[in-house]
Amino acid sequence: MLIAPEVAEALATGRPVVALESTLLAHGLPRPDNLRVAGLIESTVRDAGAVPATIAVLAGEVRVGLDQTALERICADPGVHKLSARDLPVALARGMDGATTVASTAVLAARAGIAAFATGGLGGVHRLARQSWDESADLVTLAGTHILVVCAGVKSILDVGATLERLESLSVTVLGWQTDRFPGFYLTDSGFAVDWRVDTAAEVAAVVAARRAFGGGAVLVANPLPDTEQLDPASHDEALASGLAGMVRDGVHGKAVTPYLLDHFHRTTAGASRDVNVRIILRNAALAAQLAAAMATA
Repeated sequence: MLIAPEVAEALATGRPVVALESTLLAHGLPRPDNLRVAGLIESTVRDAGAVPATIAVLAGEVRVGLDQTALERICADPGVHKLSARDLPVALARGMDGATTVASTAVLAARAGIAAFATGGLGGVHRLARQSWDESADLVTLAGTHILVVCAGVKSILDVGATLERLESLSVTVLGWQTDRFPGFYLTDSGFAVDWRVDTAAEVAAVVAARRAFGGGAVLVANPLPDTEQLDPASHDEALASGLAGMVRDGVHGKAVTPYLLDHFHRTTAGASRDVNVRIILRNAALAAQLAAAMATA
């Protein structure tokens, strides 16, 4: 594991650091605009008072904090592998380049000593999981990884209710940031409530400290988009219905499901869904920096 000097110094001196995944850049946003967005995300973290640490695997080496050359490499190469936690050993052994998902980013960030992680939407239980048993590794991984994760709920293309049930079974602490409702990624409200609401960074820091004292596992902070910034709900529902039908028709399954549906959303909404996606990650990056700062001084 190679930790960038700026990140290593921040960790050594107790300054707040925010981990960032690289799959969003390599597989979730179009080239070449993904590089521009990568810079915006890191700038957002810095402007909020923390040090960004984008994580990836380059030539079989874990990199925690990417310089401009490394960011360009991850963003430009269409052949970059998508690495979940289970894929890391293969990528390291074979000297591969890879972009990290929520699961692998969380594992590597925690190993590096980073306490906070910002992403877009969490993976979860897929809508056809009763037939396919398709469930993201994000859930089980977070159950055993002590880290704060800021997200906009779970992706609305998933079975949100079943995902919340799994998070409860896995004892992942879920908090609603200044809300009583669980967000649905593109949508402000997924239709489900959260059991616990937090309104200040100090509250979140106290919960994270208590979680560490009484056992590991992640604390998930669900940060909803304002109503005025969400994807139009009617457009969302139309895109979801046609995307699910297309997925069945085309025989899409496994790790291909999420990129397939996200790309379908992009095409069906004439790019509006990707604009929302960018707003989500920038808001989450800013909040994660704020919370990381509160945890650093708690």
